[in-house]
Amino acid sequence: MPETGPRNPDPQGQDEPWVSSAIPAREHAADLPAAGGPAHAGRASKRARKAKAQERHSPLFLWVKEVATVVLVAIVLSFLIKTFLFRAFYIPSESMVNTLDVNDRIFVNLLVPEPFALERGDVVVFKDTQGWLVPAAQKAAGPFSWAQDGLTFIGLLPDNSEQHLVKRVVGLPGDHVVCCDAGGRLMVNGAPLDESYINPAEVPQARDFDVVVPDGKVWVMGDNRNHSADSRAHPDSNGGFVNIADIEGRAAVIAWPLNRIGGLDNYPDVFRDVPAPAGK
Repeated sequence: MPETGPRNPDPQGQDEPWVSSAIPAREHAADLPAAGGPAHAGRASKRARKAKAQERHSPLFLWVKEVATVVLVAIVLSFLIKTFLFRAFYIPSESMVNTLDVNDRIFVNLLVPEPFALERGDVVVFKDTQGWLVPAAQKAAGPFSWAQDGLTFIGLLPDNSEQHLVKRVVGLPGDHVVCCDAGGRLMVNGAPLDESYINPAEVPQARDFDVVVPDGKVWVMGDNRNHSADSRAHPDSNGGFVNIADIEGRAAVIAWPLNRIGGLDNYPDVFRDVPAPAGK
């Protein structure tokens, strides 16, 4: 049989056949991973991860993620604005016509009366802690009442609980408010007022009163004088005065309906000639 390689001489003089370093085919095959083994599993896992990555970055997924982020940010901002800056309210009565109509929606500046002080002529929204209003009847819960309550809580819907009132501040703490002079005009600290904000459709009926506003309180009246149960109508409840602590804020803007959008004026010219209260 012919030799397949050179022979090395044996130290004892015998020839020893040369051994090839090639791995036998049978042993080499045994070292290869079998089908369905770890290498195959690794490739399948890589494909699965790639598919998941594509799913996460699909246009639909990105769009849904972006919309959800925008909605979440809007909810958080609305809650913060409603809590610290502005709050929406609904006008249920005609006591402030023509300044405010029934069903108007307004935004109230919560920075008044603190840290910014009230001024005469400000239109304010305040909680009914003195029982001026008839208690609202309990409304039956509808199928979407929870949604309405939630949107009101975060500030996306106006407060329509009907347990708030809106009036104009006429007298600040210390002011002497009297009705009326010979011409039927209201007087504050002896100065008669030409109240250009009063509803011009009717001549206000004179209802005599003479009050000095205590500290921590204000005297309020509706612009629709003949149809407003304001400070004049509640002398037996806190003297007709409103506690400044009960004031939610100053009505700043009519937000709805669209044809009435605009800011609310406190008519500084009306009160320009009013002197400071006695002793201040």
